[in-house]
Amino acid sequence: MDCHRTNNGAYNPLERLAKLREVFFNAPGKTLGQTMPVKTQENLGLPENVRFTQNRVAFSVVNVQGSNNSLQPWSGLGETAATPEQLAEVEHRTEAVLAQVRETFSHATRRNDRAVVLMTQADMFDPALLDAALANPETMSGFREIVQAVIDETNRFDGPVYLINGDSHVFAENQPLAEGSPWLEVYGGGAGADDLQRITVDGSNNATNYVRFTVAGNSADGSEALSWDKVAFSG
Repeated sequence: MDCHRTNNGAYNPLERLAKLREVFFNAPGKTLGQTMPVKTQENLGLPENVRFTQNRVAFSVVNVQGSNNSLQPWSGLGETAATPEQLAEVEHRTEAVLAQVRETFSHATRRNDRAVVLMTQADMFDPALLDAALANPETMSGFREIVQAVIDETNRFDGPVYLINGDSHVFAENQPLAEGSPWLEVYGGGAGADDLQRITVDGSNNATNYVRFTVAGNSADGSEALSWDKVAFSG
């Protein structure tokens, strides 16, 4: 999480994460608003990790954080290396994320779903970080296992896969793991995942719109199951 930074308040990220869960996930298994039922990892202490299906499209929201999946030192708190508490949180959360990603694809295959949608906060393919990552892949090490799991599961799944993220705050549509992508070098080489489409949504103070995602009716094939468009803020 970035809240440890001085310009973000110099908060303790673990305290803020606990508060976020208390405020927004105080009724695990239900969403806010229309209280749609969802499957959660509440039993692991991660009620924010949720799964649901809409018109045979599997959605999976997982807590993958910026700042190298929260492995960067909490500089705003005077830390120059990751603390034991920080490392324990990252390890526990990453194991849970990997389990949910794999379970999402397993269930989607069993149900013959048309597509899979993964949603994270972190931009694991931030173009502003690419040069530094190529020079030192360890700056992205916190994402490595997750990216590899996404590659493996995407290549096994018979349909398109979409990754929606924020973090870098600039709208983008691309295939960051397609064959020949420099991100494959960052994350250890090996096979790519041509069927993964990534969408980054605008954010921060540069956002003048939101991205609206639409799930097509069951008659649409996999490639048409999900669409999106940018909608300007009103007023």
